[in-house]
Amino acid sequence: MPTTKKTLMFLSSFFTSFGSFVVICAVLATQEWISSTVAISDSSSNGSIEIFYGLFRGQSFQELSHGLAESNKYFEVLETLSDASPKTLHSMVILFLVLSLSASLLSSGFSFYNSISNPYQTFLGPIGVYTWSGISACFTLLTMILFVGNTQSNHLSEELAQTLYPLYPSATHRGTNHTYGHSFWLLLLIILLDVVTVVIIFFYQKARYQQKQEQRKPMEYAPRDGILF
Repeated sequence: MPTTKKTLMFLSSFFTSFGSFVVICAVLATQEWISSTVAISDSSSNGSIEIFYGLFRGQSFQELSHGLAESNKYFEVLETLSDASPKTLHSMVILFLVLSLSASLLSSGFSFYNSISNPYQTFLGPIGVYTWSGISACFTLLTMILFVGNTQSNHLSEELAQTLYPLYPSATHRGTNHTYGHSFWLLLLIILLDVVTVVIIFFYQKARYQQKQEQRKPMEYAPRDGILF
């Protein structure tokens, strides 16, 4: 059976890694990743297209100073994207976040297992928690980088606007403003929770090493006759 100190430390890491898992689930389910305002202007209308979307679904509407606006639209992001490059990168964003979800779940499982037992296999111990939490944090960071890159470089919002409103091709677009929503910024919380998990296990390993060193000192400084006896 593990010591009380080990149980408490690994239970703490379990809660942080499981918290990371829960936050990733919330991020995947919500649509508040980004809101974009695409300014449009042509001979018959003037205004903007407002688009709000997450990884899977979104909503859009028009705000026109003159001209007839279309009704609000709800759409599936991957189905709406027609260009291969933004569609591929968006699929990779989803894939990386799902991999991060799996890694967080494994990290929480390893942490809970170590809180109730002393595994013989090295990888099932603290090394496993280090590994899965680190992988989760790396995939989450890659998710952030790819999503921002896809939005800025491949003009993801403009691509969606052009498909949803074919009457306003790219020639009518007069600039786009992006605002990243709370679902996107929650990715930083996921990375923080993964880092805290690693730090907790690091301090446990450090305390365990110091305890072993202190137990060796009496033997090192004991008289040789006493040791022989």
